[in-house]
Amino acid sequence: MAELRVFKTPQELDVIRYANKISSEAHVKVMKSIRPGMTEYQLESIFLHYCYFNGGARHVSYTCICASGPNGGILHYGHAAAPNNKTVHDGDMCTFDMGCEYYRYSSDITCSFPANGIFTPDQRIIYETVLKANRTVMTAVKPGVSWRDMHLLAEKTQLEQMLKHGLLQGDIDEMMKARLGYIFMPHGLGHLLGIDVHDVGGYLDTCPPRSTEPGLRQLRTARILEKDMVLTIEPGIYFVDALLEQAKNDPKLSKFIVWPVIDRFRSFGGIRIEDDVVITDDGCELLTKVPRTVDEIEALMAEGRKQEITFPQQTLLKNGK
Repeated sequence: MAELRVFKTPQELDVIRYANKISSEAHVKVMKSIRPGMTEYQLESIFLHYCYFNGGARHVSYTCICASGPNGGILHYGHAAAPNNKTVHDGDMCTFDMGCEYYRYSSDITCSFPANGIFTPDQRIIYETVLKANRTVMTAVKPGVSWRDMHLLAEKTQLEQMLKHGLLQGDIDEMMKARLGYIFMPHGLGHLLGIDVHDVGGYLDTCPPRSTEPGLRQLRTARILEKDMVLTIEPGIYFVDALLEQAKNDPKLSKFIVWPVIDRFRSFGGIRIEDDVVITDDGCELLTKVPRTVDEIEALMAEGRKQEITFPQQTLLKNGK
């Protein structure tokens, strides 16, 4: 049986580039429009309207995740049981994971930013830690590289930065062996992208098998990268009470965590930075075009705050009444 093709043709890549272009512009529109006091679903609607009105993208690749404040710690927030209905508060960190679909081809982008446009010191620490992991992986990917190794690289980069900022203590290699990274990033680094947002072909008989280790078993593929593969790079750090309590009760993990500092982040939520890339001859092409540094985000949002934007506030139905 022939192996399933996972690389993309030039024509397919052009469509995915377009989906990324429109989705990137829509994320920028949301970041410039957000005001504390709006609801998450109002911001979702801005994204949806931009993609359809400006890009002709009638559908999204998946249900939009518009998580603010503690909701950022819920990886797939935004579903029917939690329908992006929280009011965004001043001081909230927002993690918005949204991507349009165009001619059935997907995009998948996550932007994280402060609702009021100004990063607090703690928000900056976590954001820049995740961004460093994102960019470190982006620099390292190329044909012949193991995606499993890229996940480990992202984990190690984040643990090193958390150690540097006093959230952790101890030896990095021991942390990696104990799988501490899973406590703060309980998902895989990324996935194949195409007609399906979580595209097929991640695990085949001819590919490396799925790991059984925490974090690594969450990877949607462990393949060796090939030219013209399209993948997401989406490291993140989350403060999830259930996982923190798991670590606290495990001496192998608890010894690495500076609990008085970590407890400060209990209601933080989480930060994810997700970009779409296509593997090239000697690296990758970044398809996602949004501001990523703290300075870039703060400048964009300051520009947005100069615009007068008003949205009527609606009272949500409670208990069907």
